[in-house]
Amino acid sequence: MKLVIATHNVGKAQELKKFLALWNIEAVSLEDLSITDDVEETGTAFQENALIKAKFFCDLTNLPTLADDGGLEIDALNGEPGVKSRRWNGTRMTDEEMINYTLLKLKGIPAEKRSCRLVSVLALCRPGEEPKFGRGTIEGSIVEKQMIPIQAGYPFRSIFLVPKYKKMLGELTPAEHESINHRYAALQQLKSFIMNHVSNKQLIK
Repeated sequence: MKLVIATHNVGKAQELKKFLALWNIEAVSLEDLSITDDVEETGTAFQENALIKAKFFCDLTNLPTLADDGGLEIDALNGEPGVKSRRWNGTRMTDEEMINYTLLKLKGIPAEKRSCRLVSVLALCRPGEEPKFGRGTIEGSIVEKQMIPIQAGYPFRSIFLVPKYKKMLGELTPAEHESINHRYAALQQLKSFIMNHVSNKQLIK
């Protein structure tokens, strides 16, 4: 059995493939399987959306399927934007608009109250079985102005300060980022189940 990574985001699929390869687990993306179907994320929480995607593609492929959902939670804003992400202001925002809107919402809030986290929730579905979940976070705070150029598709990395390294998230080296990676932390919580139920012994080449 192959493990399907239920995302059309090439970068995300590659990252999860790399982590799974550390455990000698072979994974395939939707693109690898030439799947163009998608599913609407109607949940109000990360876990709901991750499960919607995992279950949809598990049913479609009849294979074990891993899906994630996540985003930014800002404590001073009661956990917003959360699942709203790009549609936080009611429209579909560009990367630059997301940064500007975040800073506007936090205007006047002191540095010590701008704590936040990036969250990743993984859902793993196997045909006919109950889903399993993992959750990882990167803790940080939102600075008062954009500090570095925008990384396309990852706007919050330009305003998210990582206290451990005293750097913006977008400034971290690959090794530094990997050491705090929230998807890997979430995946670690599923490691035992994956190793026992989706091992290389079962894979069909």
